[in-house]
Amino acid sequence: MINRFLARLSEGIDGPLFAIVCGLLALGLATLYSAAFQAPARVGAQALNILLALALMWVAAQIPPQAFMRYAVPAFVLVLLMLVGVALFGDVRNNARRWLPLGFTSIQPSELMKIAMPLMLAGYFHRHGAALRLREYAVAIALLAVPTVMIARQPDLGTALLVAAAGFSVIFLAGLSWKVIAGGSAAVLASLPILWGALHDYQRRRFLTLLDPSSDPLGAGYHIIQSTIAVGSGGITGKGWLSGTQTHLEFIPERATDFVFAVYSEEFGLIGNTLLLVLYLALIMRGLMIAANAPTLFTRLVAGSIALTFFTYAVVNMGMVSGLLPVVGVPLPLVSYGGTSLVTLCVGLGILMSIQRHRALVQT
Repeated sequence: MINRFLARLSEGIDGPLFAIVCGLLALGLATLYSAAFQAPARVGAQALNILLALALMWVAAQIPPQAFMRYAVPAFVLVLLMLVGVALFGDVRNNARRWLPLGFTSIQPSELMKIAMPLMLAGYFHRHGAALRLREYAVAIALLAVPTVMIARQPDLGTALLVAAAGFSVIFLAGLSWKVIAGGSAAVLASLPILWGALHDYQRRRFLTLLDPSSDPLGAGYHIIQSTIAVGSGGITGKGWLSGTQTHLEFIPERATDFVFAVYSEEFGLIGNTLLLVLYLALIMRGLMIAANAPTLFTRLVAGSIALTFFTYAVVNMGMVSGLLPVVGVPLPLVSYGGTSLVTLCVGLGILMSIQRHRALVQT
């Protein structure tokens, strides 16, 4: 009976991908245990988050890709309406309106858009795959721009960046011309003065602080200065687990969430960082392999977008902690503390596993 239960439990689970995920989750729990030494309840809460996320990953792995494509548009419309609800009567926390109250709980619809957006765009390109013209790409960019702007105005620049990256990866993988990309990049560069004026004051300070953190060492530059000190002080082998001075003397801000990479780097050093990078690279490569073997345009675009989303998460988080990118509030995937982003990422991984499991069953 136990063997049948385990066999049923492993159905649809991609072994290599699951092993990589477990490795990252284990590193995350170990790092969180050190980072949250004064709040041990966080470790227990994260363990429960992991169990919930893995359960939802398993559920997503059982659902055939056709079902995801069938409900992609209704899911996108629903999440878009939820974003409108946030703008009208969402909860305000830390001077940002990002949460939608539902009475018994509250949710962050922008996190759901990270899944709904690539599914919807992939379904759109699948339906128009026989004759993709510039008009179809323009419509896709417009569909991507609407929720991205709404999320950025909450304000939540980090999540807006991730939603934009997830959606644009679908558009790019669908065959968007390099000439169009170059022209769009030039237009963005030309509009930088306008975009700069649209940013909030604290967002402008983050960009300016990136150029010279010492200009405000106790204010906007404090995060970058302390995190880079921690990353550099780890050296080759690190100071050892539970022995990070920057961590345990509480110099590193948000050390369990956005800046957990600074804690990890200080305690495990360059060797530990190399292991972390290898795991992320293996996860991304496995996702791209699943995308390459997917039988339909929809599944190829979704799988490729999920894989590239992990690339965006990791690069942006490590870049901001290392002082190479401005601080935009992006967690380190599968490592940072937090339930919402962890669940979203694991659902995406479940969709990847579903595509791999049903690749021979999907009608082309």
